[in-house]
Amino acid sequence: MFITKKHLSRRTLLRGAGTAVALPLLDSMIPAQTALAQTAASPAPRLGCIYIPHGATMSYWTPEKTGKDFEFTPILKPLESYRNQLNIISGLANTPVGPEEGEDSGGAQNHERAAAAFLTAAHPVAGDRAFVGKSFDQVVADALGQDTPLPSVELAIEPSNNTCGDVNFTCSYRSTVSWKTPTLGLPMENNPQLVFERLFGDGTTDEERKERRRQSASLLDSIREDVSSLTLKLPKADRTRLDEYLEEVREIERRVALVDAKLSEESLDVPDAPRGIPNGFESHINLMFDLQVLAYKSDITRISTLMMAGEGSNTRFPRSGVSEGFHNASHHSNEQKNKDQFSVLNNYHINVVKGFIDRLASTPDGDGSLLDHSLILYGSGMSDANEHNFDPLPILLMGGANGLIEGGRHLEFAAHTPLANLYLGLMDKFGIHQDSFGNSTGRLEV
Repeated sequence: MFITKKHLSRRTLLRGAGTAVALPLLDSMIPAQTALAQTAASPAPRLGCIYIPHGATMSYWTPEKTGKDFEFTPILKPLESYRNQLNIISGLANTPVGPEEGEDSGGAQNHERAAAAFLTAAHPVAGDRAFVGKSFDQVVADALGQDTPLPSVELAIEPSNNTCGDVNFTCSYRSTVSWKTPTLGLPMENNPQLVFERLFGDGTTDEERKERRRQSASLLDSIREDVSSLTLKLPKADRTRLDEYLEEVREIERRVALVDAKLSEESLDVPDAPRGIPNGFESHINLMFDLQVLAYKSDITRISTLMMAGEGSNTRFPRSGVSEGFHNASHHSNEQKNKDQFSVLNNYHINVVKGFIDRLASTPDGDGSLLDHSLILYGSGMSDANEHNFDPLPILLMGGANGLIEGGRHLEFAAHTPLANLYLGLMDKFGIHQDSFGNSTGRLEV
C-alpha cells in the first residue's frame, strides 16, 4: 500500500471568488496507515414518448384496412386531420409485461410490470430492488441529447407516490417509464414549476434566471486556480480521482453555458415561471405540453417522456363524459356497454394528445414545423386491461421525424411481433444501430 505523508482535511474546499466547492473523497484525506447531422433548415429530430395505462377497447381502436386506404376508428377520429403524419401500428406484443416461468401468474401483477416494460421491452424483476432494462428513450438520448443542455426530460401528471401497487415489486416500476440503466429509473416530475426551473433555471422572471446562470458560471470558473494549485500537491491516484470529479463539474459548466446560449437567442420568448400544479387534468397536461414544445423549440432538450396517468390510476376525467374512474372503467367485465364507455375515455385521451400535436404543428422550426421534425410515440403497456393482457398493443407514431418516416399508414405486422422490434427499427431511423434491444427478435421497417 502506498502511504503518503501528505494529508488533506476531509473538509478541504476548492475556493473561488466568494464561493467554495467540496472535494470528493481522496486517498490524501485518509491518514497514513489507516446523431445526426443537422442544419438550421433541418434541425435534429425530437422524440416524445407518451404513456397511457390500461390499454384500449381495441375493436374501436384498430382500423379494418391496412395500408393507406384506412378509415379512422371512433377512438382515433380526432387525429384524422393529421393522417399524413400518423402511423397506426398493429400486431405488436410486449411479453415482458407477463410472468416468466416460476413466477406467479399474471393478472393484477401485470399492472406492476406494464409501465416499466413499455419502453424497455424487458421483464421487471420482482423484489425490493428494481431491475429491468435501459429504455428506448434513453438510448436515443445518449445519441441525440448530449449536445443539448438536458439530454432528456421526464414528466408525469400524477405524483409517483400514489402509484405503488403490489408489495412484491418496487414502487419505481409504476412510477416511471424512463430507465437510464436496468436499475436506475428516472423520476417523472409532475410539478410544472419545477419542470420549468429545470429547463430554464430557477427564478420567476427571465432576468432573475439570467442572473442565476451568471452566478453558476462564475462559481465554476472561480475555482480553477485553486484546482491547479492543489493538483501539484497530490499523488497520481488522487489526481486521477480529482480529474474524474472535475469532469463532472466541467459537464455542469458546459450545460450551464448551453442553457445561457440557447436562452440568449433573440427569437426565443421565455415566459415567466408557472406557479405550482394547476387544478384540473386539462389545465395541468396542457401546461406540460406547452413546456415540452418550448423545450423542443429552444433546443434545451430533444427527448421527453410523459406519463398521462400512473399504472393502476383510478382518476376520473369529468370532461370525458365518463363518471367512472379510469382503472374501474377499464375492467369492463366483457359487457358491451362498458366497453363502449371505455372507448369514450380512450377517445377523450386521444383528443387531449391532439392538443399537443396541434402545438407542434403550429410552431415553426427550420424549414417546417416542430411536428415535421418530431416523432411522437403514444401507447400503452396493456391491450385489454380487463384481461391484464399485452397483445396486441395500441401504438401510434405521429410526426414527420425529419422525413425519416412516411406517414398516412396503418401498418399491421404478424401477430405477437415484439414491441422491441419496433424500437430497433426506430433506432435505425435515428442513426443508432444495435443488434438487439429488450426481447427483440428482429427489426421492423416503418
